[in-house]
Amino acid sequence: MRYKVTTRAAGRTPPRSAIPASVGRANRHDRAAQRIGVALSLAAIATMACARAGNRQRPLPGKVDLRSLQAVYGEALYSQDDEETLIRAFFADRRGGFFLDVGAGDPIQDSTTYFLEKHLGWHGIAVDANADHAGDYRLKRPATRFFAYYAGEKSNLQRGFFVSEDWRFSSGSGTDPRGGQYRKRTVATIALDDLLEREKVAAIDLLSMDIEGAEPEALRGFDLTRYRPELAVIEIGSPAVGQAVAEQFALANCREVVAYRAVDAINRYYTCR
Repeated sequence: MRYKVTTRAAGRTPPRSAIPASVGRANRHDRAAQRIGVALSLAAIATMACARAGNRQRPLPGKVDLRSLQAVYGEALYSQDDEETLIRAFFADRRGGFFLDVGAGDPIQDSTTYFLEKHLGWHGIAVDANADHAGDYRLKRPATRFFAYYAGEKSNLQRGFFVSEDWRFSSGSGTDPRGGQYRKRTVATIALDDLLEREKVAAIDLLSMDIEGAEPEALRGFDLTRYRPELAVIEIGSPAVGQAVAEQFALANCREVVAYRAVDAINRYYTCR
C-alpha cells in the first residue's frame, strides 16, 4: 500500500497536512493531471457493450459534491482520505455486504473496509503480503479472514517482497520516495481466483485494491466477468497502471464511476453491475 501516516487519535480525524509532501495531497493534482487522459473512452465502450447485451445497469452520479456527502455520512473515520465516504455513499450505508480487500495493510488505520465491518455488519477477506498483520486481524477484525499472500497472476510461486523500517509501507519493488532500509522477504503468490474458489466465495460487493503498482498483475489473476464486484476501488499510481486497469475493466464490461475523480485523484472507481 502507499505510505500512510499514523496520526489519528480516538475519535479524531488527522489533519491532511500530516502526509509528507512527497506523497501527500499536494502531489495529487500533478499525478491526476498525468492520468486524466487515460482511456475515458473505455468506460463508454463498456457501457455500449452492456447495452447491446441487454444488461440492466445501475445509474451512476453525474457529479459529486464532497461537502454534501459529508453532510449525510460525515467525514471518513478510518480511510486515508475520502475513500470511506465515497464507498458508503455508493452503497447508501447498505448492511451486510462482502468485501475483498487486497493490500489491506493495518486492520483499522487507513482501512477502506473497517467502517463497513464495524458499523454496517459487513464481512470479507483481507489479503496482504506482510504476514505481520495477521495477529491484529485476528484480534480486531473478527468478521475478516486474513491471508498473507502476494496477489499475482498465478498461485504457488515465490515472490520477493520488501517491508520498510516503517512496517506499514511495503511493496514488491522496494522503492520508497522517503528512502529508508528494507527487509526483503520471500512470499508465496496467490491468484485471487484460486483464493476465492478455495474460500467458497460466490459474489463480491466491494473490491478494494492498493498494492503499489501491482494492480494489473493481480487483476490478471481475478475473473472480473465471474465475480463482477458492484464497486471496485483501485489505486492508480502511474499512467501505465491506469491504462492497464481501465482496459481490464472495460473488457469485462465494467464502467468507471467518473464523477468520483473530482473527490479522489488517487483511486479509480468501477462498477460491474
